[in-house]
Amino acid sequence: MTTRMIAGSRWLPAVSTCFALAVGLGLGAGPLQGEDDTATRPRSAAPRGEAQTFPDAFAAAVAPGLYGRRLAGQSVALVTLPGADAVVVKALTDEIVAAGGSVASRTDVTAGLTAPGQKVLVDTFGTQLAEQVPGVVDPAATTYPRIGRLVAAAVATSGAAGPASAGAATIRRSLVAGSLISDPGTAGVAPLVLVVAGADLDDAIASGLVSGLAAGAHGVVVTAPTKAADLAAVREGAPTAATVDGSETAAGRVASVLALVRQISGGGGSFGASGIDGAVPLG
Repeated sequence: MTTRMIAGSRWLPAVSTCFALAVGLGLGAGPLQGEDDTATRPRSAAPRGEAQTFPDAFAAAVAPGLYGRRLAGQSVALVTLPGADAVVVKALTDEIVAAGGSVASRTDVTAGLTAPGQKVLVDTFGTQLAEQVPGVVDPAATTYPRIGRLVAAAVATSGAAGPASAGAATIRRSLVAGSLISDPGTAGVAPLVLVVAGADLDDAIASGLVSGLAAGAHGVVVTAPTKAADLAAVREGAPTAATVDGSETAAGRVASVLALVRQISGGGGSFGASGIDGAVPLG
């Protein structure tokens, strides 16, 4: 393992507790009152009109201290699923940078890969591509873990970040040619993967895809809108991945980046608005 490990900075328990409390108030909090704060609106908050909920404003304000630049020197591959909100994707990218990290690549998974009616095509394509790049995929892998592992080979690494190898570039071009992914940006490989979910997917597809990604990356975090149905299936099929719901809120996005920090040293978990392990990973 050559992934660079970052020593955790000191945490301020009082600030951490307040942050978790603020997230927990989300459903009941109303908008902040007062004059227009456009000029001073915290970076973490996605545009939502002229007012923010208190948890979002609080999360945006404390995020820099919570991050402590603990993603410094770390590279993240951004993978979006169909229905992912472009505003949320941009805000998450900004949060990664604010924590000291960088985005090595962005890959948009298409409905051609995730639609249940496309399973035969995905299975055939994945089988043929796996045969062309022997040693990447477990021969016993089924349809969606197989295609997830191939996507991982194109964007992720269990070692150090760097430019895509010839093999990774070949797989990426093949997936693009098969209309299973689109490539809106520079391609590189990264040890950390942030999957941004949107519309609900079939459980087997979501679970298999993420388990395949997790098999080829050092760490994976899946972030989704509040109470997203996919996350339970992802946790069952890919227990090493971390899940966070509430990506439409600043609090959820901050929790997503802290989950990436946690993945540096390993560890799954369920966090966010409905997280069974707490609102935010504090360890």
